Amino acid sequence: MAKVVKEKKAAAKKAGKAAKAAKTSKTVKSAKPTKNAAKEDSVAAPSEAKKDIIEQFQVKQGDTGSPEVQIALLTKRIDKLVAHLKGNPSDNHSRRGLLGIVSKRRRLLNYLGKKDNKRSKDILSKLGLGK
Repeated sequence: MAKVVKEKKAAAKKAGKAAKAAKTSKTVKSAKPTKNAAKEDSVAAPSEAKKDIIEQFQVKQGDTGSPEVQIALLTKRIDKLVAHLKGNPSDNHSRRGLLGIVSKRRRLLNYLGKKDNKRSKDILSKLGLGK
């Protein structure tokens, strides 16, 4: 009789494992399109203010990645964050982000100063960052 009980327990255990395996294999996500699918496919267009800055500081037509443009865009972001932090002085997450942006701008200015000192002085005077 003990042998029969052991066999029943073993069979129940196997059935439980099989049911569990079947349950986990059915929980695969469906391939439905998400709400943000259109956003993921297209590249976001820059805002009007960003376009204006790019046009003002570009070195040549279609330029969006020159150090001058990058420095000008970072300066705009820095100004916005400084204004935000004046109203929210305890926002330490934004403060840390601000420090990273300032460091990146400083590195770009150092690079531009080593590469072409005249361009560096021009961007500093245009942005009002001169010493």
